[in-house]
Amino acid sequence: MKLLVTGVTGQVGFELARSLQPLGEVVAVDRHMADLSRPETLAGLIDRVRPDVIVNPAAYTAVDKAEDEEALAMSINGAAPGALAVAARRHNALLVHYSTDYVFDGGKTAPYLPEDTPAPLGAYGRSKLAGERAIAEAGGDWLVLRTSWVYGARGKNFMRTMLRLAGEREELRVVADQIGAPTTARLIADSTAQIVHAAMRQRQSGQFESGIHHLVAAGETSWHGFAEAIVAGARERRPDSVRVRRVVPIGTAEYPTPARRPANSRLSTASLEQHFGVVVPPWQQGLALALDETFD
Repeated sequence: MKLLVTGVTGQVGFELARSLQPLGEVVAVDRHMADLSRPETLAGLIDRVRPDVIVNPAAYTAVDKAEDEEALAMSINGAAPGALAVAARRHNALLVHYSTDYVFDGGKTAPYLPEDTPAPLGAYGRSKLAGERAIAEAGGDWLVLRTSWVYGARGKNFMRTMLRLAGEREELRVVADQIGAPTTARLIADSTAQIVHAAMRQRQSGQFESGIHHLVAAGETSWHGFAEAIVAGARERRPDSVRVRRVVPIGTAEYPTPARRPANSRLSTASLEQHFGVVVPPWQQGLALALDETFD
């Protein structure tokens, strides 16, 4: 089996290149080889590689910047996934694509289900929703995995920012009224490998169903709770790396951003276990592993 992975220099793409190795030959490409801002070039790449599976973690992820660059976000997050889906269908390949909690407005009081009606608050969410719909319209065999609050030991993410600030400041002020599940890039990659393995067996037996599923860690916390756990974990592993004394909870209104964020980013993962046998671990376990890797 040949698997094509885009965005290999990103935090999820890096982990996918490792996690998918047991499944077959992995062809990992960066944005120079797969430029999602030029969707018209992607068909040629698929024709050359002729993969059995396409896994697309590459995306425009600058949530606030997208408010001023919606056309670019739409090209990368909306049109490009559609182009990949069309090419995947032509080659009878399975397409696995990642989306986001930002397709929802966060107004629901319970965790979101895959079938809940999207209502994005900003340009980034709109662009990711456009990608979901373009894939569905293209047809073929596809899976969209929505995730949230992604971080890891590499790349630019909340955990690494908090670790840096915790070593520089005595006080951190962090939003406490947005709730979600911090999810490591490694969890996403390892779960994806399990999902792809199951999906390909389902395709062989004629039991596969295309659709949207949610892939996040178990449990929930606020950004403030996540920050407190990061600081505590850093202090336990390397006390001299932590200067901060207080992590102060604040409201969203006290930390204004160009793009609005959903207050409720909780996503139900029940369908992952039902369809693919994937049981996700608690977010605290992922954080411990990411901190171990960081301070190793």
